[in-house]
Amino acid sequence: MANRIIVTGGAGFIGSAVVRLIIGNTGDEVCVVDKLTYAGNLESLAPVESNPRYRFSKTDILDRPALDRVFAEFKPTHVMHLAAESHVDRSIDGPGEFIMTNIVGTYTMLEAARKYWSGLDEAARKAFRFHHISTDEVYGDLGGPEDFFRETTPYAPSSPYSASKASSDHLVRSWRRTFGLPTVITNCSNNYGPYHFPEKLIPLMILNALDGRALPVYGLGEQIRDWLYVDDHARALYLVATRGTPGETYNIGGHNEKKNIDVVRTVCRLLDELKPRSDGRSYADQITFVTDRPGHDLRYAIDAAKIGRELGWKPQETFDSGIRKTVEWYLANRDGWCKNVQDGSYQRERLGVVGGVK
Repeated sequence: MANRIIVTGGAGFIGSAVVRLIIGNTGDEVCVVDKLTYAGNLESLAPVESNPRYRFSKTDILDRPALDRVFAEFKPTHVMHLAAESHVDRSIDGPGEFIMTNIVGTYTMLEAARKYWSGLDEAARKAFRFHHISTDEVYGDLGGPEDFFRETTPYAPSSPYSASKASSDHLVRSWRRTFGLPTVITNCSNNYGPYHFPEKLIPLMILNALDGRALPVYGLGEQIRDWLYVDDHARALYLVATRGTPGETYNIGGHNEKKNIDVVRTVCRLLDELKPRSDGRSYADQITFVTDRPGHDLRYAIDAAKIGRELGWKPQETFDSGIRKTVEWYLANRDGWCKNVQDGSYQRERLGVVGGVK
């Protein structure tokens, strides 16, 4: 029997990858619930928009009556909750939106799911899953080079963004313990890949380089992150949603620890190869070091042994293969998806989208 999956934030970077995976590789039905904020782009769902197993609802996760209608109409077997404000710099400049969307929005989703779940028969209640997608940033900064984030690592968030995500994780766990809602949580490392909104490091570097602009790197670029190709992450998320054990947390990482400066230099080398500058110089000449942001954690690294051991997942892409695919995608889509995102035309086009499960 096919699953019926609500994906909140399904027009975003990771959410759209999940939707494309599910529609393209399973017989499941998907209803995307998305408010379509600045980072939500229906063009990222264009490959599946004509599929009869795909539906879309322009809905704010803070709107409880609208959520109740979506649940009643779509009748999900699973919820994959990805909707979130996710950019650390924006959380420093304006934390209020992060508190509302990530904390209050998750509470609202949990309550809508609990009401719906409570009305199901016993078999459907047992099969239902609420999958909350979170970040490794909730763990804070790592110590020595031999340390890794594990599912048992204490939370120590450093930014308003990571604090809001940590809070939402705690809410999900409490709804499991207090109300019995069958929940699972995943915490992932830094994602990259096609359709990534260009405020994040890798797409920003690619598009700035091509446009002849500076490539701003915080501090000396010594911050270390574990990089996870978005399609590998989408596969992991689907496995957890459909096969994960209620009450469990699964960490998802790409086994690719890189300094930020090395990531930027790799992007420059690939662009030098694939789209050389007209003056023959390297794109690396555009690198500019800027003042580090407040509370910037130095190192994140995920131990993903549990999801490998229990669900058989492992990343298919190395960083070398994934970053090449990513750069090639941005080059191929520079005049389409990328141009629309950069000039804001995708925002104008989406104004005609209305609510309801369609």
